[in-house]
Amino acid sequence: MSLQTFLQNLKTVKKCPNLSISFSISDRKFADSIVSTILTSSPRLPPPVTPTLLSSLTLTTTLLILSDPLLHPLKSLNFFNYLLSNSSLIPFKLDQQTHLTLICRLIEARKFRVAKNILSSLLNDENLRYPFSLIASFIEHYNVEPQIVAKIFNLMLKVYSENDKFEEVLDTFDYMRRNGIKINEWACTFHLIKLNRGEKLGLCLDFFYRMIESGVEVSVFSLTVVVDGLRKNGEIKRGIELVKEMVGLGIKPNVITFNTLVDACSKRWNFEELDNVLVLMEEQEVEFNVDTYKFLVDGFSSSGKIEEAKRVVIEMHDKGLKVDSHLYTLMISGFIRVGKMEGALSLFDEMLERGVLPNVDAYRTLVCGLCKNGEMELATKLIVEMQKEFEVDQVVFDAVIAGYCEQGLIDEAVVLLDVAEEKGIFADMSVCNMVASGLCELNRFEPAKRMLGIVLKRGGDMDMLRFTPFLDKLGFCGSKHPILKDTEKGNEGCEKG
Repeated sequence: MSLQTFLQNLKTVKKCPNLSISFSISDRKFADSIVSTILTSSPRLPPPVTPTLLSSLTLTTTLLILSDPLLHPLKSLNFFNYLLSNSSLIPFKLDQQTHLTLICRLIEARKFRVAKNILSSLLNDENLRYPFSLIASFIEHYNVEPQIVAKIFNLMLKVYSENDKFEEVLDTFDYMRRNGIKINEWACTFHLIKLNRGEKLGLCLDFFYRMIESGVEVSVFSLTVVVDGLRKNGEIKRGIELVKEMVGLGIKPNVITFNTLVDACSKRWNFEELDNVLVLMEEQEVEFNVDTYKFLVDGFSSSGKIEEAKRVVIEMHDKGLKVDSHLYTLMISGFIRVGKMEGALSLFDEMLERGVLPNVDAYRTLVCGLCKNGEMELATKLIVEMQKEFEVDQVVFDAVIAGYCEQGLIDEAVVLLDVAEEKGIFADMSVCNMVASGLCELNRFEPAKRMLGIVLKRGGDMDMLRFTPFLDKLGFCGSKHPILKDTEKGNEGCEKG
């Protein structure tokens, strides 16, 4: 009777799954004694293995312990980590076999995250860093079930990609393809996302086509990642062509895929390509979602195609989709941008009539537009309405103060400036310069100088061009040095000059 047969007949002997090693009875007994000790300990505490026992361990007994089915995989992990932290006490190095033995056990127990961490240390740790070819060769001769092998290699794809080892990703992928190891799309998609985020479009496209040529089941998610890469690179036309190509291969794009292209065309005002995308969506019977409409409204509004934007919003209303204040704000801003203030006000009223509550951006946008247009009375009325729901912020204060200055209403501007400061809001430096300039034009130099002093103390710059006619009266000598404290020092400086 062989030694292996004899051991299998013993009640105390356990099988060693995924392990092809030779061991003696004494090795087995020693391993069993340590396993018994570990079984009685808490998995959250270091195993009660003395330094003497550690120094007596061998690679063989360690492998027997790690692979013992009586030990829960997490206890095996605890023992493994204990050996790592006490590596100086063991007379051997924890090599690829010990790592892979534990990885197999963790994968069998579906502890994939932990298994990936162990694999990552095997592939990337400076003290280990086994080359792919050596690990692949080892696994090839290792008694591991095919599904475990597939999981290990797919995890390797992910680990290599995470660490920017793109050549190793290709080596692993090609090895899996040649050896009939199932390649999971999730691992490939992870790599596509990594390449996309790193703006490596060429590598992303190359890997995507490798997936297709290798028979990997490519989903719309992978396609969308690549289309997004083309979008970021400004290659919208190529993105459309890729979508058409994949449709021919049976990979149907979804609304997220198309939204990637719709967003890109809208932001670039590339309406010719946008029409092509929308036609393709119709051909594939892909319905718009709320995001599609938002991208269209944004693009049409920002480019001045306000009527097109309104048409899109009406369609949303007709379909019962939620139209929020943000979309109306985009259109209001578009009307203001092309100088159509009446259209902006009409759209604001329409928003209220449809029961869409304006947000702070809607009020802010319309108030700023009214102020730039010199319609101060209407702007102040709108601010009263705004204050029922929102606090007036610096942007609004700046817009109204600047509007008063442009209309020559300096007293109103000064009053509002004081109100803002009482609320702890400090106007923009350029606005303060406008107020000070207005005061100078009214020959009110003392308050103008005080305001400029505040601006300069806050680290702002004085608009010298604006104040050139008033420099002497403001206490500037030779247009060089601002008087920060008081008029007397300024006058003394001028007399000395």
